[in-house]
Amino acid sequence: MKKVALSTDNKNKVKEMLAILSKFNFEIVTKSELGVNEEFEEIYDTLEENSKLKAEKLREYCSFAVLADDTGLFVNALNGEPGVLSARYAGEHGNSEANREKLLRNLEGKSDRSAYFKTVIVFVDENGKEFIAKGILKGTISEVERGENGFGYDKIFIPENMEKTLAEISSEEKINLVIEKEH
Repeated sequence: MKKVALSTDNKNKVKEMLAILSKFNFEIVTKSELGVNEEFEEIYDTLEENSKLKAEKLREYCSFAVLADDTGLFVNALNGEPGVLSARYAGEHGNSEANREKLLRNLEGKSDRSAYFKTVIVFVDENGKEFIAKGILKGTISEVERGENGFGYDKIFIPENMEKTLAEISSEEKINLVIEKEH
C-alpha cells in the first residue's frame, strides 16, 4: 500500500480527500500525524505556486508521496475576487463566515453572480516526480446562505445546472460533481 501525506490539517479538506482517495489503495497520513506543526504560508499570487510550495515543504518531512492543493473562488463581477485570497478574504485566515458575509456584501446590487472554484493539486511521488492537475467547478453565488454541509463558501455556491448550494447536497454528491479539467 502506497503511503501519501496530505499537506493540510483542515479537517474538512482531509475528510473530502479521504473520501476521494478511498477509491485507491493509499495509506493517508496528515501533516500533524507526521508531527509537522509548521504552517505552510500561502505566499504566492497563484494557486499553482502555493500548491507547489506546500508539497515541497511537506517533502522536507517525509520520503514518501505527498499531495497538496490550493483552491480559490473566483467571482466574475468582482474581477476574480476573492481568488487566491479566498481563505483570508475578510482578513483572518479560515474565518469562513466572515468571508461569506464580505462576499455577499460585495455582490449586493450586482446581477452577474457567476463564479467558479479553481483547484490546483500537486502530487509528488516518492521519487520526487511532480504531477499537477487543475480543475474548475462553474456556478453562481446565491443571495443568501443555504445548507448545513460542507465548509468555506459551500453555503453560497450553486454549481452549474443545479438549484442547491454545495452545502445542501451530500458529501457523496459533492465529490461526484463533474469538475472541468483546465487545460
